[in-house]
Amino acid sequence: MRFSELASKEIINLSNGSRLGPLGDTDLEIDPENGAIQAILVPPRGRFGRQIQQPTQIPWRSIRRIGPEVMIVDLDDDLSPHADSQN
Repeated sequence: MRFSELASKEIINLSNGSRLGPLGDTDLEIDPENGAIQAILVPPRGRFGRQIQQPTQIPWRSIRRIGPEVMIVDLDDDLSPHADSQN
C-alpha cells in the first residue's frame, strides 16, 4: 500500500475513541539501518497555529487495523495527548 493511499485516512485511538488526525498530516520515523517504519508521528493540534504539545508517537506495532476510511491504533490514554480534543 502506498502512502498516498493512506494519507486521507483518519487515525482513531481504540482505547478511548479519540481522533488523532489525518494520516496525511503525520511524519514517519524510519530506522536508518533497514528502512523499516518504526513509528508514526502525529503533530500536536495547537490553537491559532501554535503548537503546545510534543508530537504523539504511534509505534508501528500499535496499528491494529487499516480500513477504507480509518486507521485504528491502540495507545494507552496517557500516550495520547489528543484525548481531550475529540471531534
